Amino acid sequence: MGVVPLDGARSRSLLRLDSVDVAYDGAPVLRGVDLDLRQGDFVGVVGPSGAGKTTLLRLALGTLHPSAGEVGRARGLRVGYVPQLETVSWTFPVTVAECVLMVRSERWLPWSTRAERQRVGEVLERLGIAHLADRHIRELSGGQQQRMFLARALLREPQLLLLDEPTSGIDVATRHEMLHLLGHLHDEGTTILLTTHDLNGVAAHVPELVALHGTVVHRGRPQEVMTPAVLERTFGAPMEVLEHLGMPVVLDRKRAEAT
Repeated sequence: MGVVPLDGARSRSLLRLDSVDVAYDGAPVLRGVDLDLRQGDFVGVVGPSGAGKTTLLRLALGTLHPSAGEVGRARGLRVGYVPQLETVSWTFPVTVAECVLMVRSERWLPWSTRAERQRVGEVLERLGIAHLADRHIRELSGGQQQRMFLARALLREPQLLLLDEPTSGIDVATRHEMLHLLGHLHDEGTTILLTTHDLNGVAAHVPELVALHGTVVHRGRPQEVMTPAVLERTFGAPMEVLEHLGMPVVLDRKRAEAT
């Protein structure tokens, strides 16, 4: 039980959960979860609130240990993390560049090196927000805030990138921009695991989905996960699934019947 190193000679796995349970104050959150995340995967975890999505990311990040089962991590695994925007204190008195720098080392801002500041500038430029480097974080739009935390995660040069609800709180156009950006990072070799409640938003962008509701209900391509049977088991309510341009589109059945 606990966290164990993975033998890189056996597989390309970066992270593996074997029969993992997690409970908070005796209340089960995850039960018997098996998940194998390999180098090059791009996986979206979907499920209702309280399904254990954030808990799953905390296990992957290493900030939470299982109550039972094992979490295997590749030796020396570099992980970047993008939190939910709702969990961030936006009144904290830092600029965009300073917020990104905080993740670089245990040395705080007055002692950052020229090389570190240059690297921050490069990452901000790559994400199209270099012009915001000296702006206070509370002055950013939702999409700019997401890019700032993505820059912070990328400063670690992660092999595995974890994102908690990256499409929450941003408009449709910005959501697509963010998912396209993640697609480019994946094409460059970054393994990505994200959580979302936005089924239709990820269907066209994320090649593999995991339906989670306390345990893994199903894993597969969007067309395999976004079916009425799997979604009802996951969300506990009937859903209508249509096809548009070859991709599944999910409607709430009550809404579909009313139209």
